[in-house]
Order: sequence, then C-alpha cells, then structure tokens
Amino acid sequence: MSPSEFAADLRVLWQLARGQSKRGSHADRLNAFYGPQAARYDQFRARLLHGRGEVVEALAVPPGARFVELGCGTGANLELLARTRPLSSLTSITLVDLCPPLLALARARAAEHVNVEVVEADATTWRPLEPVDRVLLSYALTMMPDWRATLANALAMLAPGGRIGVVDFHLPQDGSRLGNACWRRWFAHDGVHLSDAHTTTLLNDCQTLRFDCLRAPVPYLPGLRVPYYLFVGAKR
Repeated sequence: MSPSEFAADLRVLWQLARGQSKRGSHADRLNAFYGPQAARYDQFRARLLHGRGEVVEALAVPPGARFVELGCGTGANLELLARTRPLSSLTSITLVDLCPPLLALARARAAEHVNVEVVEADATTWRPLEPVDRVLLSYALTMMPDWRATLANALAMLAPGGRIGVVDFHLPQDGSRLGNACWRRWFAHDGVHLSDAHTTTLLNDCQTLRFDCLRAPVPYLPGLRVPYYLFVGAKR
C-alpha cells in the first residue's frame, strides 16, 4: 500500500472512530458519516465487507431478469454482477439508496449502462413499477432502522419464485453473551446495528436456498474475525 493510500485509509479510520451522529434524520446521519469517506469507500470496504461476490453469484440472476439492490451505496456490486453475466442481458437494474455522496459514485458507474437506474429513496417504501426477479441487500440491512419494513418491502416487490440475497454482519447464535455484546456496541458506534433476528426472519419468511454463517478479517486489527452471514432465499 502506498503512503497516499495509507493516508486515505487513516481518514476513513478517523471517521469510523468518530462514529455516526445520533442527530438529525436517518438520511442526514448517512450523509454526514459517509460523505467524507466516499472517495475511499470502495477500497477500504473491499477488505471489510466479505461475501458480496458469493451472494451475487448464488442469486443466479437469469437473462432478462429485473434486478434491484436496496442500500446500494456506491454501486460497487454492479461490477460483481457483471462477472456473472453481461449487464446488458438484464431487462433492468435498479440501485436504491438514501445517501447522495455514495449515490454520486453509483451514478458514475451506471452512466454507461442504459438499463441501469439509480434512485435516491427509502428502502422501506420505494417500490418498482413491476415485480422484480431478484433483490439484493449487501451490508445494508444492519444500517436500516426499520429493517423489518425493508425486508417486507423487498419480498413484496419480488415476482412469484423470485429470490432475495442478503449478506451482512450479525450476532451468531453460538456466540458468547459478552462477545456478542462487544460486537453490538462496536458496530453501533458507526450506525450499524447487529441482530440475531435478521437471519431468523429470513429463514422463517423465505424458502432457504443457501445460508452460511462465516467470519472474516478486519482491516488493521490482526487476529480479529467479524461474524457475517450469507443468505439466498426464494419467495414463498
């Protein structure tokens, strides 16, 4: 890593250390927290947010599909989706988020694709004009205050037989009370709210096609491995 890249990482780490403000609306808090990180967001998160490529591949997006990502951030998952099939082979791709600084990067990524739309909207209420075939939530559910409404909305927009893919941090059921309490407090400082109810709800509300509970390394914290899960389910 070059000195300039390390310096950029330090700015992200400083923002993480400061944490997310508890003042203002959810959108205001996202803007204030992620705006200063936007330029380095993808490079830093690539070493922290694991399993994104696997969940996109496991969704098995077919040709002609309508695809939605809720909480798309910078739109980086477009590149992962493009590894599974040409983006031009899909009928539509819609990226939805509530944070303008990150959406600006998503729009730049989407500019060359005529079938990709970037929407600034709340994932709990935004709904496409037609049912969709695949919905992705990639490290987004833990950041949404009303995550139950988000999941309900995601399932409601799916066509019969459609699939939802989720990858995110969580509190493992086999984790110790002290360990899970530490994870919960550490992540909450940055507006990420871990829960063991996310996976329970997904398993209850969908036909499970894949469910893995895993751990991954954390940048600049050698030896520490954070729990995350990967879920793919079909609409019942």
